[in-house]
Amino acid sequence: MGQADAGNIAHHADVVAVCDVDADRAAEAAEELTWDGKVPEIVRDFRELLARDDIDIVINATPDHWHTLVNLAAAKAGKDIYAEKPLTLTVAEGRRVVDAVTKNRIVLQTGSQQRSSIRFRLARDLVTSGRIGALRKIDVWLPAGLREGPFAPEVAPDNLNWDFWQGPAPLHSYVPQRTHLYFRYWYDYSGGTMTDWGAHHIDIANWVTGHEAPKRIEARRLAEPIPGGYTAISEYDVRYTYPDGLPLNVHSTAADSIFGTAKDRAGQRHGVLFTGESGWLWVNRGQIKASSRDILRRDPEKEHSHVQMTGDHMTNFMACVESREKPICHAEVGHRSASMCHLGVIALRTGLPLEWDAANERFVGEHAGRANAYLEREMRAPYDLSFAG
Repeated sequence: MGQADAGNIAHHADVVAVCDVDADRAAEAAEELTWDGKVPEIVRDFRELLARDDIDIVINATPDHWHTLVNLAAAKAGKDIYAEKPLTLTVAEGRRVVDAVTKNRIVLQTGSQQRSSIRFRLARDLVTSGRIGALRKIDVWLPAGLREGPFAPEVAPDNLNWDFWQGPAPLHSYVPQRTHLYFRYWYDYSGGTMTDWGAHHIDIANWVTGHEAPKRIEARRLAEPIPGGYTAISEYDVRYTYPDGLPLNVHSTAADSIFGTAKDRAGQRHGVLFTGESGWLWVNRGQIKASSRDILRRDPEKEHSHVQMTGDHMTNFMACVESREKPICHAEVGHRSASMCHLGVIALRTGLPLEWDAANERFVGEHAGRANAYLEREMRAPYDLSFAG
């Protein structure tokens, strides 16, 4: 993802350096991002880059458990940030990042790029303009996670600084299934597909409704992790209730849905279904469809402001770097959308119905004590908050 983001920003700026604790990945990125004979410098410690005056923008595409420390350090260094989603690993970390962005007056764009997609912008306009009548419920389908294991420890390869890679997370013996693509299936580093794809589709639900948080969360685990294997719940149902009573139902796609049988993991159907009094509208990255053609018809009398917005997600970020305005997925948006996902994960981990106080970002009610313990995680020294400067 870092290479993809850097490739996109290379149309707007010079990529002068790449950083990775995996030397092989860093070398691969440097080769891929060499344009017009300009070879990016390879660095193993991101703090070296933040000390440089010739770097104005940081792309933070680390695994989730490193997002906060890199974002905080970059903000303190006065660098603008394109920050991959989910913005943070915990709810408490999200508020710290928002505060750091505000204090240091930097521009941060969260990589929830669906807000810049013409399909999702059109879906938002159609639903909010009443094309399906009063909204009654939202259903989100997310890809199921991996349920595999147990995994046997191995010796970490020489090209990988395994201690640095683990960073603030608890220390573990090396297994290949903890790194790169697979980190997202461990609670030490991420939240499973709830925080991976949820940070995209749940964000769209928030955007359309105008809500930032639910008042109640209930969850059901449909499969349990294999001991010694991936720890994130792979199959689940999560039900959020917004303050106005509107339900948001989040399902993993391991089972059949009304849109057909889930394919292999790479091709699983996922997206957002809006159901109103007079129809429904379905949208994902590949399609937008509705219960009737009239719902999708073009209305030349109406200005669809979000559809008319020009440029992609990176273009929006770079325009805001120039103007100093807030981008479409600024830090507060990224924090609130990630928090929705974290609340779902906490409900899955506790197995309890939970009540949420959005203003104070705390659980309240009967199970508050147990649930609030998950709002922040202890960071392993020396990779704690002091590591961000």
